Amino acid sequence: MPDTERMLVLLRHGESEWNLKNLFTGWTDVDLSPRGVEEAKEAGRRLKAHGIVFDVTFTSALKRAQNTLALTLAEMGQTGLPESRDKALNERHYGDLCGLNKDDARKKWGAEQVHLWRRSYDVQPPGGESLKDTVARALPYYCQEILPEVLRGKRVLVSAHGNSLRALVMVLDRLTSETIPAVEIATGVPLVYRLKADSTVASKDIMTS
Repeated sequence: MPDTERMLVLLRHGESEWNLKNLFTGWTDVDLSPRGVEEAKEAGRRLKAHGIVFDVTFTSALKRAQNTLALTLAEMGQTGLPESRDKALNERHYGDLCGLNKDDARKKWGAEQVHLWRRSYDVQPPGGESLKDTVARALPYYCQEILPEVLRGKRVLVSAHGNSLRALVMVLDRLTSETIPAVEIATGVPLVYRLKADSTVASKDIMTS
């Protein structure tokens, strides 16, 4: 089987209503903003223009990721594909920060502390998850449910969130706890991975056009 057939595409949901308002979202089930809807459709147009066809999809238990998936596939003319939803792919839980404006949080706790909560690997916000915690639930799901489909030759689309996808990118790109905090995943921009038979990355394309 050619390496190009082992395709995994990661897609962060389009801008959400709370992204727009600069609020910590986490597991709060908010929908896409109008811009987020357009970002999801644009992702579909980009994937379609590259001739990509999917066999199976995965998403989180949150509607902003589910709706991004639906809008993307509709734009591609590929509705009705098998879809698995699981909270293992949910966004990182921000605990007591959920619903707070990020600027207000900086005023309350200080910019350095808030940056540490947002970008460090293993520091938890009050009552919430660190990126390390997110990796601990997202990675087993990837290994048990998603990766086997890819290695069987299925072309897989995963629509999820900034931090749950960072957990997967950390493994795929062989990043460390020191290097992953600097990684940003843009909303609505497909990351196209082609994997070798041993599950290592043969190529990666950030589909910005």
